[in-house]
Amino acid sequence: MLELVDVRVAYGRTEIIHGVSLDVPQDGVVAVMGHNGAGKTTLLRAAVGLLPVTRGKILFDGEDITGLRPAARVARGLAYVPQGQQSFGQLTCSENLQVVADGRRNGRNLIANMLDLFPALVPLLDRRAGLLSGGQRQQLAIARALITEPRMLILDEPTEGIQPSVVAEIENTIVELSRSGDLGVLLVEQHIGFALDNALRYYVVESGRVTSTGAGGTEAARTVREAMAI
Repeated sequence: MLELVDVRVAYGRTEIIHGVSLDVPQDGVVAVMGHNGAGKTTLLRAAVGLLPVTRGKILFDGEDITGLRPAARVARGLAYVPQGQQSFGQLTCSENLQVVADGRRNGRNLIANMLDLFPALVPLLDRRAGLLSGGQRQQLAIARALITEPRMLILDEPTEGIQPSVVAEIENTIVELSRSGDLGVLLVEQHIGFALDNALRYYVVESGRVTSTGAGGTEAARTVREAMAI
């Protein structure tokens, strides 16, 4: 469903992504891994239109979206959860969800569905997002993205700085959604176990290039560790 074809991205005259190609289906998880500074976040930002592509193209459901603005990509079914558990800190948890639901015909039902997916948010609805823990903010960030009813969810380091119990909850939710057949997931993650256990395919990125790729699953962990030399 989401395909990057020979994508190159630069900051000014400095090229950061050097001809990366990858493919994410509509009904599974694809993991992108690599060390800090490898270019993973740059790649995701280009996929959602936050950075321009200097060469190559981005296809979504067969349509070339390389020149579309981020809002137009969201309207077509892309959703992005950036690194850092981002939210509107001065708004309550409930208000954070409502901001995204406003303007959607079934907004109330979408919020209810998100609270079913993330029941830990229910007792926190009246609490300011800035007072939530990192894990709670991450669940809120994912819930906000899902309210847009995406067909492709792009997650950047969703487990960074989060306690293991919440990591497990987030992992279970992502897997449940992808197995429904209605949502593809592109996941950037440094925790190899989390990334590979349920991934259909993995890509290892180093210095802006794909250096290794293959089928996901627990058996791939050794190959990935060798590719990353860790």
